[in-house]
Amino acid sequence: MLSTIIAIFVGIFCGIFTGLIPGIHINLVSLLIVSFSPFLLKYTDPFSLIIVIIAMGITHTFLDFIPSIFLGVPEAETALSILPGHKMVLKGYAFEAIKFTTVGCFLSVIVTLCLFPFLIWFIPKFSDTVSPYIGIILLAIVIFMTLKEHGKDKKFWAFFVVTVSGIFGYIVLNFPNLRDPLFPMLSGLFGISMLIDSLKNNAKIPKQRVTENLEVPKTKMSLAIIASTFAGTLTGFFPGLGAAQASIIGSMVVGGIKKIGTIAYLALQGGINTTNFIISLLTFYSIDKARNGAIIAVQEIVGDISTVDLLYIVCAILISAGLAVFLTMFFAKKFSKMIEKVNYIYLSYSIICLILILCFVFSGFIGLFILFIATMIGLIPIYVGIGKNHSMGCLLIPVILYFLVG
Repeated sequence: MLSTIIAIFVGIFCGIFTGLIPGIHINLVSLLIVSFSPFLLKYTDPFSLIIVIIAMGITHTFLDFIPSIFLGVPEAETALSILPGHKMVLKGYAFEAIKFTTVGCFLSVIVTLCLFPFLIWFIPKFSDTVSPYIGIILLAIVIFMTLKEHGKDKKFWAFFVVTVSGIFGYIVLNFPNLRDPLFPMLSGLFGISMLIDSLKNNAKIPKQRVTENLEVPKTKMSLAIIASTFAGTLTGFFPGLGAAQASIIGSMVVGGIKKIGTIAYLALQGGINTTNFIISLLTFYSIDKARNGAIIAVQEIVGDISTVDLLYIVCAILISAGLAVFLTMFFAKKFSKMIEKVNYIYLSYSIICLILILCFVFSGFIGLFILFIATMIGLIPIYVGIGKNHSMGCLLIPVILYFLVG
């Protein structure tokens, strides 16, 4: 028991590190844990190592919205939260933006864990039945995304952005020997393009209000949590689907950000992120399939999970999520006080330089080229007045082709 508690706190510490530092993902740290496991197992047991990975993963899903919203440095899981979150930063409500992604994360943990007994029975049956139709379902979602834009011109541009970003995403994701293709692609589509637009409009960061004033109707929050649980569950056991695709599905379920409002939308994004991770773990337990890097690391270390192990893991998830709430609020307050003292223009250029450096470190010169092309594509929705979500074609189209073509 003591070793499990220690493992939880070690995992939480690692989750703070991966969540707050742009470009450092839990998959990387999980891979390092697997690589060093022969050495680590001299001092601990395999179950403690997987508790470290799980506690890190849960903590990461709470904290990784901070660099995404404050700095505009995206990951696949947080890309769609950047634009509404950044708008709240520019209105002085950065703390509230993070607060509601945190609320979404925590409520989704509770709902998903309550559904565990049902999902253990449901996942194997549903996975076999629906899996052949996922490509068609996603294609229908893309078509719906395009057609819901108002006016022929915007429908055309939506189709254009989905198609171009989809072709671009397919090329990037299948480019040989390219390390970490998502970072330069998503940073251009959602990060630098947004920063360029803010610089063009001479945006300034106002004084941030660390308050509890913003509220959201319970019906909208409930709808957001239900949608995030549903979408996150789908991605947990279908190959090729991740939190980014879940964001699109969840947004479609609730009718988009205009329907439920910015606050509930941020809660939706937070909930999807955390649900996806938990369901990936449950999928590994119920059908022995690992759907993300962290769970693959768990599989490499222990092979499988017993029912008793799962009960301990549920306790670790609850403890990690509870502490992650307080940690996220703590760092959100710190960031809110820091960011209002910084010149926005200098900050934006500094973030752009940081992204350039990280792209070069992770992916070399080809990463910089991908970043440039992605930024050009990412600017199109801004200037033609359509939703940024169409740029998610970079991930949706390759997944559709995976299911329909093979």
